[in-house]
Amino acid sequence: MNDFGRIILLTTSHRVAPGLLSWPAWKAMREADRILCSDEAHPQLPYLREAGIDVEHASATARELVDHCAAGGRDVVVLTSAEGDSALTDGLARLAGSGRENMPALELLPGAYDLPGARLLDLVQVMDRIRLACPWSGIRTHEDLAKYGLEETYELLEAIETGDRESLREELGDVLLQVVFHARIAQDDPDEPFSIDDVAGTIVDKLIHRHPHVFGEESAETPEDVKAHWLRKKADEKRRDSVTEGVPLGQPALALAAKLASRVRTAGIDVTLPSGDGVGYDLLALAARAEADGVDPETALRAAARVYRDAIRSAEGAG
Repeated sequence: MNDFGRIILLTTSHRVAPGLLSWPAWKAMREADRILCSDEAHPQLPYLREAGIDVEHASATARELVDHCAAGGRDVVVLTSAEGDSALTDGLARLAGSGRENMPALELLPGAYDLPGARLLDLVQVMDRIRLACPWSGIRTHEDLAKYGLEETYELLEAIETGDRESLREELGDVLLQVVFHARIAQDDPDEPFSIDDVAGTIVDKLIHRHPHVFGEESAETPEDVKAHWLRKKADEKRRDSVTEGVPLGQPALALAAKLASRVRTAGIDVTLPSGDGVGYDLLALAARAEADGVDPETALRAAARVYRDAIRSAEGAG
């Protein structure tokens, strides 16, 4: 440390539980002669005061902090949010860049670090505020949103198939919004409410149960072994009377036919495809054959349709 003390900008994150600060952060505050915070509602304040740390409610300028250190003050800690205090940092940068100041050491000290997935907490908070304050969002039902979930899923599928990375990121966000929105609506149900934490908890439990080779003592050396684990655990969970249970009839027809064929093949059931005089039966047989060959007929037809679309556009341009 130089002869003019230190100004420490201690950043914290609202996505981390208050009181959970790093050891360097606690050490810096224990050793500082002044700790400043301009936000009376800062979530860390009650815990700091409980720990016996005196925090001044003050908003100091860069000039005031530098003068304090020049007058003999030692470490000064300024408690800010993760985004920092732009006015203060800009002021300190101007003083340091002037070349006319005896500057104290400047240090940016993260007091807490966000874990992966921390921005999901922001999404939940934003959705909660929208649900409470937006006249449109506040009255939506699951039924109202159903069509949007389908649209967003198809848009995500198109982004995947076209390889557009920017669109992929955006469409994943739109699908995630649908999940969070539905969970927030469910939270308001007067009879059977559940929250986004219940949704997340359910899928976490399912993933752990269906991956005994990761979270248990079973082994899986190949993707086929993993699929076998998944199907066995799923069968244990569902206890279905028929392999057709759980197959949504509302999905696109080719996908529906392929899914039914997959269930039959996986279960080892000897079922003859129905025959008839019509294009529907021809398409059913084609979808079943594609599934047996490892080809998703829905994806294959969409790819062919895009080629057909491009040919149409070329013909239009040449005409």
